[in-house]
Amino acid sequence: MPAPAGSGIVFRRTDLDNFEIPATGRNVAKVSYATSLMRQGVLISTTEHLLSALIGLGVDNVIVEVDNLEVPILDGSARPYVEAILDGGMKRQRRKREYLRILKAVEVRDGSKFIGVYPGEGYSIDYTIDFPDPIGHETFVGDLEAGDYRRLIAPARTFGFREDEPMLRDMGLIRGATDQCAIIIGGGQVQNGPLRFEDEFVRHKVLDLIGDLALAGRRIWGRVVAERAGHAMHTALVQRLLRDRSAWELAHRYEETSVVAETGAMAGLGSLQPSHA
Repeated sequence: MPAPAGSGIVFRRTDLDNFEIPATGRNVAKVSYATSLMRQGVLISTTEHLLSALIGLGVDNVIVEVDNLEVPILDGSARPYVEAILDGGMKRQRRKREYLRILKAVEVRDGSKFIGVYPGEGYSIDYTIDFPDPIGHETFVGDLEAGDYRRLIAPARTFGFREDEPMLRDMGLIRGATDQCAIIIGGGQVQNGPLRFEDEFVRHKVLDLIGDLALAGRRIWGRVVAERAGHAMHTALVQRLLRDRSAWELAHRYEETSVVAETGAMAGLGSLQPSHA
């Protein structure tokens, strides 16, 4: 649903009297295998792919109506959301877009895992992963300001290891998972190829990062570097950044105005409710 300028991204549980959960760092609930938000005991889980699509397309203000506790996984990427948002249309608003301009380095470390954000122009991302075969060591470097999110990042799918499936199901996760909603790895190889990109795994990590950093409440104006990070470290960086008010400022770039998603942008996708004017 369209939202007024300055609203940001807000999830609305239509099955719970339209209870609203703003997509901000203070509402992060848990971040094991996905990023979940909670406010006053009301949960929205698996938010990162939709948030990534919205930030990747430059949508600032939107109300996302959901009739259950989980945002649909669809094909495991952000591409279905991107296509639906573009089909629904977007409109510029009168208010100037505010960015979170990074003024000094903020870092989070956990052993060999690392993520940091630094001053810089644009929204550049340098992400490195290191997994067992067949993934191995992959690095992706790009800038969201280049406008290639739809082509280079959105189609990259989430991935999982077949041997982890029993454990995840015992945890109550992936209960609706099929080979159509993720890249499945087993026996040292991809079991449901072909890959959409040779380095699809690291591209999906970049997709997740963009979605998780959306919880800062504004699009980042700076440079992000991550090595072997994940949802927990992404959201830890958001929370550390927001706590350090000297590390950033709200700033405008050029004469750019904010963007709102038009009505009906994602009607009919998974459990998302059709929206109305």
